[in-house]
Amino acid sequence: MVMPRFSVVLFWIVIALLTGCDISAINSPYPAAESEKTVSYSSFMLRPKHLDPARSYSANESLITAQIYEPPFQYHYLKRPYQMEPLTAAKMPEVEFLDKNQQVLAGSQQTAENIAFSRYTITLRPGIAYQPHPAFAQDASGQWLYHDLDEQNSNHLNTIMAFPEQATRELKAADYVYQIKRLAHPEVHSPILGLMSEHIVGLGDFAATLNKLQQQGKPLDLRELHIDGVEVIDDYQYQITVYGQYPQLKYWLAMPFFAPIPWEADVFYQQTVLKDKNITLDWYPIGTGAYQMVENDPNRRMVMIKNPNYHGEIYPSEGNPGDAAAGLLDDAGLPMPFIDKIIYTLEKESTSYWGKFIQGYYDISGLTSDSFEQAIQVSSGGSFGLSEDMMEKGIDLQAAVGTTTHYIGFNMLDSVVGGDSERARKLRQAIAIAIDQEEFVSIFFNGRGIPAQGPIPPGIFGYREGREGLDPYVYEWRNDAVRTRPISFAKELLADAGYPNGRDAETGQPLVLYFDVSAVGPDAKAQLDWMRKQFQKLNIQLVIRSTDYNRFQDKMRRGQTQIFKVGWSADYPDPENFLFLLYGPNAKAIHNGENSANYQNPEFDKLFEQMRVMPDGDERQQIIDKMVDIVRHDVPWVWGFHPKQLTLFHAWNKNIKPNLMANNTLKYHRIDPLLRDQLRSKWNQPTIWPLILLLFIFSLAMLPAVLMYRRKKHQQAVNS
Repeated sequence: MVMPRFSVVLFWIVIALLTGCDISAINSPYPAAESEKTVSYSSFMLRPKHLDPARSYSANESLITAQIYEPPFQYHYLKRPYQMEPLTAAKMPEVEFLDKNQQVLAGSQQTAENIAFSRYTITLRPGIAYQPHPAFAQDASGQWLYHDLDEQNSNHLNTIMAFPEQATRELKAADYVYQIKRLAHPEVHSPILGLMSEHIVGLGDFAATLNKLQQQGKPLDLRELHIDGVEVIDDYQYQITVYGQYPQLKYWLAMPFFAPIPWEADVFYQQTVLKDKNITLDWYPIGTGAYQMVENDPNRRMVMIKNPNYHGEIYPSEGNPGDAAAGLLDDAGLPMPFIDKIIYTLEKESTSYWGKFIQGYYDISGLTSDSFEQAIQVSSGGSFGLSEDMMEKGIDLQAAVGTTTHYIGFNMLDSVVGGDSERARKLRQAIAIAIDQEEFVSIFFNGRGIPAQGPIPPGIFGYREGREGLDPYVYEWRNDAVRTRPISFAKELLADAGYPNGRDAETGQPLVLYFDVSAVGPDAKAQLDWMRKQFQKLNIQLVIRSTDYNRFQDKMRRGQTQIFKVGWSADYPDPENFLFLLYGPNAKAIHNGENSANYQNPEFDKLFEQMRVMPDGDERQQIIDKMVDIVRHDVPWVWGFHPKQLTLFHAWNKNIKPNLMANNTLKYHRIDPLLRDQLRSKWNQPTIWPLILLLFIFSLAMLPAVLMYRRKKHQQAVNS
């Protein structure tokens, strides 16, 4: 019987191990070898559907694509208002204005009537190389190693990193032109083809040519086909020509849609044997950016590492007032990126993510309604601050009002709420006053938003602050703040509109309105019940018509809605990107545009056409003010609110400043891995007393057996 002695020995061994070692690693989900490395840890809930830059347009996709692909321009990381700067380009684009014969116009000739085209010349920096990739690999004779694979010679190649040979080459202007051609490819289905065809000369015709060739069964070699408005000048210069004036093109040139794609990669990824293994551009991007993807497992994790061929970029040396004091210029002039590896882990539940963030196993966290009260304290004035628990952990809070607007629209084609009659306008204005945006944001967004005063959100040129920016038809200035007009005023407007106490003055019938939404679930029900109560303030009966998203969009396209709720986020930081939502020729039911309210006002449209091609300045601001006054008077929208984005950062995160336009920001971030390791150890010491207690009880339970064993041994010795 050796068991009793063994259990006692085991007990003391375990005690020695637990008291003599760092046992915090017991709780860690990561390998111990990574604890002191510059690794960024985050998560994803849904696998990005598209990582092909010609197709990708979703926020969760841009977290990946923006780190890998490099368009010619980017947004300055620190400066506000947002400013553009060269990325792979040597300088900002040169713009020439052309007449109808595509001859360059002199300064005095550059009038709106004379300018038929604008030509952008982009000059690249030499010496930029792509990340290592098998698409570039060649043998000694110059033959491509992996451009003609079959099942036999690709059987062992299951991921992009499984290819034994990886190579690179220099970035060329032709790669940018090749990508623009891909926007028109019939198999790519780029979401911006329609919009870009309206602006880039010849792109629409090029798309029609590709469709025709495909229908004829002919191969599509984009290198051999030409777009009239896109031209390669030399290895480091290319030109894009647009119809008329379109100054917003520069913003599109900072998006992955206009990042380069080498033809070698396109040919490589077209191979059927690779598509069958999900080795495609949608899974494994190829770029010149700071990072490259090396692992894409949608059921587990995605991993990016520092691009060993990265051309290098230094951290900004200037920013806004206050940036230096906040430590945002401490790394000025140092080479980027600072982080060596980025790991996104699948987390299907937000509560699981939050718990790991609190333990220090994720670096950054957003806020959900579940975690809001634990993390945030709201002052009596409505400002946000961290809870004591968060402050004790050294967590930092960053808040920014998003360049987004959520609004309730009226279908201006509707016979009751639409049109430009005084009756309909006063009805819309009364409804706008009755819907309490402050209350909605407080109840359903934990106060994370500000009521909108017009279509333009903060951070976009043209937005007016405070008293100067209020909508006088819905709000008033009281007690040094913007306040909604009283409900009594709304009832007077409703009576003036011919609906006293919510009834038609002529027929005596109650006013019944219809609200179309694509919302389901308990959260949506609570919001819709709240919305009914807002209309009940005016004794208006609101009928909710809830459908799935596809049906809702179909009704919007057909103009079959009456009142609806939608939102819009900026594609680029220009007022045109919001005011075009009210431009008559963009009416959804008439022209299939993004003007969901089908609002049409000739004066507004004329001012829009003038404003959209102007540079920012006093003259443009004055025109925007006139446009905003017009739509405030006409009330095609209940302006709704602009959401606030709140993000939490652990103390080991450096160089953190919200940038609502740029997505390629991970290269600026820095992590202090030693501080992270120290705090993780402090926060995650395992509770070992139950184990010690269990071992002690086990030892006590074994004590009688030990004593009996010793008694028998002693008795045997005496008898012998």
